[in-house]
Amino acid sequence: MTKETIIIFDTTLRDGEQSPGATLNCSEKLLIARQLFTLGVDVCEAGFPIASQGDFDSVKKIADTVGISDIERPNGPMCICALARTHKKDILLAYEAIKNAKRKRIHTFLATSDIHLKYKLNITRDECLDKIHNMVSYAYSLCEDIEFSPEDACRTDLDFLVKCVQVAIDAGATTINIPDTVGYITPNEMFNIIEHLIKNVNNSEKVIWSTHCHNDLGLATANTLSGISAGARQVEVTMNGIGERAGNTSLEEIVMTLYTRPKIYNVTTNINTTEIIKTSRMVSSLTGMIIQPNKAIVGINAFSHEAGIHQHGVIKHERTYEIISPHTVGLNTNNIVLGKHSGKHAFKKKIVELGYTDIDNKSLIRIVTNLKNLADKKKCITDHDIEALVVNNINNI
Repeated sequence: MTKETIIIFDTTLRDGEQSPGATLNCSEKLLIARQLFTLGVDVCEAGFPIASQGDFDSVKKIADTVGISDIERPNGPMCICALARTHKKDILLAYEAIKNAKRKRIHTFLATSDIHLKYKLNITRDECLDKIHNMVSYAYSLCEDIEFSPEDACRTDLDFLVKCVQVAIDAGATTINIPDTVGYITPNEMFNIIEHLIKNVNNSEKVIWSTHCHNDLGLATANTLSGISAGARQVEVTMNGIGERAGNTSLEEIVMTLYTRPKIYNVTTNINTTEIIKTSRMVSSLTGMIIQPNKAIVGINAFSHEAGIHQHGVIKHERTYEIISPHTVGLNTNNIVLGKHSGKHAFKKKIVELGYTDIDNKSLIRIVTNLKNLADKKKCITDHDIEALVVNNINNI
């Protein structure tokens, strides 16, 4: 059975940059865009051109360089996308920024939930539908690839959401993105929303269905995977899960879940997984957003082991405690952390690596005991500590 390909829509440079303190300049955005190209990203949302002159310049620079690259990839040129509100000025400026790219997309959005219509936009449902029709039509007159997002879709009345999406498709939208703008829903709800829309919208098979999840309740990855199960074939993600408030769905978590569990999802991506760590560290360095140590896939502890039982297993066979090989995401090896929880086998492996190959079992037990006592006092054991205790043991024989 042929696997369908999930479109990876990376919004690190737009939604990710909206993380407090994560502002990037033009040259930094260009560096990241080039790396996203190498990573294999299908669509790069390069920014929100109306936001500032700097954002317009950055999007245009990316479109005019990365967007016209002659470097061949299995998935072809990276599509350069610009975000726009449903205003003519926004849409025209977005097009002006991306028009030179080989593949380009205008992504326009309008809130559809009653709370947003009443308190933010001060418009009626009918006015909302008219605006969607008029502005998606205008965007389509400029560009053949149009994405429409009903902002706060997951808190929108479902019958009205069907109407909004239908109007957008009839007006020319080619991708319909369903944002969980405030990270409110649960996986079952996301599945039901996507499934309901696909079943109840005319010509639903002619568009790509997409998810865009925020992580306010820690469910962004789970909600996105549920959307895929329901039929979504594009996912909107960021490197390291950065983004407003608690962040967005993490690119690396989605990609590696699909890679690791192919029988569950039966889909694939165009991502070169060996570039994940490099991309992650570049984004962290340039945005100043530190990656939490226990972050899935890219955290410094993701492939580290301190517990003795785990270390013993990993030393014998990596798959005992690692569902992903570190090489798959671009790491040379896993990391055996020596501390008070470590066992004899891990310490022995390190001692041999340091060149002491003739330590007998009795001496090894004594050295490990001394190292564990030291770990209780200083937490982290260094190679120098190990070597000093080994040498001391040899001198006392």
